[in-house]
Amino acid sequence: MSLRRFAAGREQHEQERAAQSPPAPAGERCEMCSEPIGERHGHVANLEDRRILCTCRPCTLLFTHEGAGSERRDDGESPVRRFRAVPERYRYDPGFAMSEGDWDELAIPVRMAFFFRNSGMGRTVAFYPSPAGATESELPLDAWVRVLAANPAVADVEADVEALLVDRESGAYLVPIDVCYELVGLVRLHWKGFDGGEEAWTAIGAFFAALRDRSERVAREDARG
Repeated sequence: MSLRRFAAGREQHEQERAAQSPPAPAGERCEMCSEPIGERHGHVANLEDRRILCTCRPCTLLFTHEGAGSERRDDGESPVRRFRAVPERYRYDPGFAMSEGDWDELAIPVRMAFFFRNSGMGRTVAFYPSPAGATESELPLDAWVRVLAANPAVADVEADVEALLVDRESGAYLVPIDVCYELVGLVRLHWKGFDGGEEAWTAIGAFFAALRDRSERVAREDARG
């Protein structure tokens, strides 16, 4: 058999095998380099449009260092950082100190809210989950400074990529920013009527229980600073 006939026969055999085999499922891909990624993967925040990108490990590591992901400015000023890797730090403070007066002053109408430093705006912003999505609440600076001073163990939130998620029923959680948007999505999916309904609150309770299971618990000496 000539080499050409052998190659043609092999190609035909491979085509027949491919036709008989079911197609491989289309998996999720890195939104930066298009490499396949698994269910457990990293995230990178696009600070320009506030999007969270699903990323492979090499792309995640690329933006973990200070200065990585910066873009040079035409006016000669310091480079603007556009991308930042989202950390995987989880802390839980069950004794988070916030009075009813402080909560009322923050003008948040529900029991849950998350707070993060927006470097582009130069200030901390507050959002709470609602059936319409993440709703922003005006944040009085004096009240928030008091809250952070009273809770030093969870006050070192990394700008843009971490948040302080406060649940008035269970405490406070220092978490990656994407976790807060998971909660927002959960509320949108399950909320029914004015008070949410049993299904929504069951899902919210399970969400916070899972968060506690994976978080480092703040010891009292840490909480005192």
